[in-house]
Amino acid sequence: MSNAPQATRAVVTPLRVAITLCLAAPFVALLWVGSYARKDPALAGVPFFYWYQMLWVLVSAVLTMTAYRLWQRDRRTAGASPVSGTSRAAGTSSAATAEDGGAAK
Repeated sequence: MSNAPQATRAVVTPLRVAITLCLAAPFVALLWVGSYARKDPALAGVPFFYWYQMLWVLVSAVLTMTAYRLWQRDRRTAGASPVSGTSRAAGTSSAATAEDGGAAK
């Protein structure tokens, strides 16, 4: 018998689907060029083609932040640290804290 650790399969949850949609939406919206390849309606004299893409820069930033926050929530509900992926119950941390003067262990 092998003592190798068993690989766990990722569980698809509604939260992870939402994360995927947040990250995929900008790609789909901007790769479908035919949907915005036109001049009208212009916004302050700027053709639709340009302001639509610039709008997606802001929308993408908001969606990426939302996906990150959802990922943190997903990691917390799974019982793991949002950064390292290790269990909070382990008790050891290599992060610098005010107690040790900011020096990493």
